[in-house]
Amino acid sequence: MERKKASDFDPQLLSLFHRYVHGGISRREFLDGAAKFAIGGLTATALWDMLRPNYALAQQVAKDDQRIKAEYTMYPSPKGNASDGSMRGLLARPASGEKFPAVLVIHENRGLNPYIEDVVRRLAVAGFMAFGPDATWPLGGYPNVDKYGAEADEKAAAMQKQLDGGKITEDFVAAAEFLLKHPQSTGKLGAVGFCFGGTMVNRLAVRMPQLAAGVPFYGGAPAVEDVPKIKAALLLNFAEQDPNIMGRWPAYEAALKDNGVKYDAYIYPKTNHGFHNDTTPRYDEAAAKLAWQRTIDHFNKALKA
Repeated sequence: MERKKASDFDPQLLSLFHRYVHGGISRREFLDGAAKFAIGGLTATALWDMLRPNYALAQQVAKDDQRIKAEYTMYPSPKGNASDGSMRGLLARPASGEKFPAVLVIHENRGLNPYIEDVVRRLAVAGFMAFGPDATWPLGGYPNVDKYGAEADEKAAAMQKQLDGGKITEDFVAAAEFLLKHPQSTGKLGAVGFCFGGTMVNRLAVRMPQLAAGVPFYGGAPAVEDVPKIKAALLLNFAEQDPNIMGRWPAYEAALKDNGVKYDAYIYPKTNHGFHNDTTPRYDEAAAKLAWQRTIDHFNKALKA
């Protein structure tokens, strides 16, 4: 199937889809709004189908890749959303070696989907012990893709929305602590996150002085008054065509400078929010590869040196 690009779609349609993805409107409202873009024999439903994730495009590192060891594992989170205080995520590390710098991988607003699982494996190939928790685990975890296809993302977004936001933060703090204490961890900790996950990386940087390196992709800024608490070296990746996130960046950057926080920031021209996610048309291959190389370089410098 030919991969569609963001440039194949009207910017207003992409903006409408962005609102749908982030829970601002329902699928029905998206379809109603998309109807005016349905021309040349296309239907609104066909447009929705084109814009949704295609997981066949996502896998860069196979689940059984011999370079890594990967398995689902449980971790304790007594202050989180799970009634029994037990959460689950995907843990991956290099197949050989005893200790590794650790990286927490924080998903978008829809649980641990195949794209994020692949990011976890990519980090393991790069020499890190990577862990991707699933915030939706208390409600059963990310839905079965074989059964639901791309609609699994929609179901997962609805699940994540039902959970207590403060407790979701606690679940990710607990995951970071789990990595720090892991017997195969060097004690050096980084975090990378996308969209909601990018916002969470900024939140963890404020919350956890143990975080050595943070890489938020198009993440929401923390409160300016909290910026002095940040000890991590930050690498911030932004999409140029992302007005909501970009609107908050100038004040955040000023606070980073005023407080002497180590950071590098890149704004990728002509990209949309979600440009790293290789399952949707918002994916921008050149920007995604450059941002990812910068991410690996940042973690190598901050966590391996």
